[in-house]
Amino acid sequence: MNGKHVAVLMGGFSSERPVSLSSGAACADALEAEGFRVTRVDVARDVASVLADLRPDVAFNALHGPFGEDGTIQGILEYLEIPYTHSGVLASALAMDKAQAKHVAAASGIPVAEALVMDRRAFGPTHPMKPPYVVKPVCEGSSFGVVIVKEDQSHPPQVVTSSEWRYGDRIMVERYVAGRELTCGVMGDKALGVTEIIPQGHAFYDYDSKYVKGGSQHVIPAQISPNIYQKIQTLALKAHQAIGCRGVSRSDFRFDDRGSDEGELIWLEINTQPGMTPTSLVPEMAQHAGLGFGEFLTWMVEDASCLR
Repeated sequence: MNGKHVAVLMGGFSSERPVSLSSGAACADALEAEGFRVTRVDVARDVASVLADLRPDVAFNALHGPFGEDGTIQGILEYLEIPYTHSGVLASALAMDKAQAKHVAAASGIPVAEALVMDRRAFGPTHPMKPPYVVKPVCEGSSFGVVIVKEDQSHPPQVVTSSEWRYGDRIMVERYVAGRELTCGVMGDKALGVTEIIPQGHAFYDYDSKYVKGGSQHVIPAQISPNIYQKIQTLALKAHQAIGCRGVSRSDFRFDDRGSDEGELIWLEINTQPGMTPTSLVPEMAQHAGLGFGEFLTWMVEDASCLR
């Protein structure tokens, strides 16, 4: 028996609550099977007092979205001096802000697509960028609010300025990069394998592609040239380090190889709280590297600290 008391933080109150509950339940079950004493914490506004009473040895952060991966819960854990998994306050806040993360990545020599940040209410009748382009909330995850504007679309997407929009007023308009969806996890100071994501019946890797059974196919190792494979691993590790991530992260890429094998490779974003069910992308990458789910989570618990 390991003996450590691990509080698995899950749920929360972002748009990604259902995803977090799924990740958290899978992690809690696996950690119990590894011999840890586990307390499941469905995070609410009183989480600081709940954790102060629990005093766990480690907080396993299985939260997704705002509050869970934007530096907020990390700050609470720092204040309480409870060691926690994944990235710290600054790296979490920076990675959650897609525009700022893109600036840091570009300054580190990582190829990114041209983009502009604007207030969604400033969207007028004309395109802010020549189509095709992608509109995405600056601070959301799981592809919430992502809209692809096609080349033949005559006007900007009306949903962005509608009263139904609930993903914040800051949006990023980014040049659309055609091609293949590739992703690579980082574990500590090592890049894991590269996975190609092939959406099934969806235009891109949206929420349903991510979380609905059969929504996407994961191919690991990705069937690309060794040169591009290694380049993606190098860039994923570079982004992880430049943004200051700790523990586990995952970088997403687009690779347009229509013209040649070398093509155009673009870094899209980094995820400091990737999904953590056994069939999620990063656990699959760990499995490909020879680590079972329980062993992978144990490494994350042992890696936990404050001042991350």
